[in-house]
Amino acid sequence: MSQSMKQLLAALAAGALFGFGLGLSQMIDPAKVTNFLDLLGSWDPSLAFVMAGGLLVNALLTPLILKQKRPLLAEFFRLPTKAEVDKRLVIGGVVFGVGWGLAGYCPGPMITSLSFADSDILTVVIAFVVGTFAARWVLHRIS
Repeated sequence: MSQSMKQLLAALAAGALFGFGLGLSQMIDPAKVTNFLDLLGSWDPSLAFVMAGGLLVNALLTPLILKQKRPLLAEFFRLPTKAEVDKRLVIGGVVFGVGWGLAGYCPGPMITSLSFADSDILTVVIAFVVGTFAARWVLHRIS
């Protein structure tokens, strides 16, 4: 089996595991997000527990993985090189948060929710794609 086929199968397995976890934890329900953000109303802390679980697994496994000489299916580790928090990161985070709060979908659960194939999720996905291309266009224009 070729290296690119192994990489594709590994990505498929990781994506399926991620989608399964989102579905199992009910994070594909936009009410989970909106209720998490509703601190003074029907607050639902389950999103925090899912995030904490993901962070815990990542915090434990990432140092072990990075001790390896190289990844299993790549030539080298691709790690972020930018460490500073700049205006673009902060503005992007705020815009992302507003969109997440309004739509009730983070990108991962949004893609997973495509399995519902109803008009609401299709509208959100189309808006997500349009927003992504709009951001690229704006960044290209100002640089």
